[in-house]
Amino acid sequence: MTMKRSKEPWMPADDFGRSLPRGIGVNLLVRDMAAELAFCRDCLGAMVLDSDEDFAAIELCGSVFMLHADHSYSHHPMSGIVAGSETRGAGIEIRVYGLDPDKAEARARERGDHVLAGSLDKPHGLRECFIVDPEGYVWVPSTQIRG
Repeated sequence: MTMKRSKEPWMPADDFGRSLPRGIGVNLLVRDMAAELAFCRDCLGAMVLDSDEDFAAIELCGSVFMLHADHSYSHHPMSGIVAGSETRGAGIEIRVYGLDPDKAEARARERGDHVLAGSLDKPHGLRECFIVDPEGYVWVPSTQIRG
């Protein structure tokens, strides 16, 4: 891995790894760490636990996910998959249950983010919207429709 880190991480990597709960974890590879952090913080309302040029740990609605800059994966098996990919994020929806879609949509529009579909009540019992982040990942903030 090629690291650009200019500060000490908030906790040792092995301690962070051991702190993660059982279940599914998400790690997004990104070209522009600063733009992705701003989207997560300012559009989604996420809390950035730690970040530097290589890595970020982010908490959103009680879940923790990670960002890794492309350069930090330069010697990783996935580097050949994402290098120069124009379709990064295609085919995946990152659904965030319990995040108000109307507020997220308003923040996205204020920021000039791409709102793929505005907030609507859906027949499956959720109100949701679809927002494309700077890397092409589609985020779906959603709340239950009270019936």
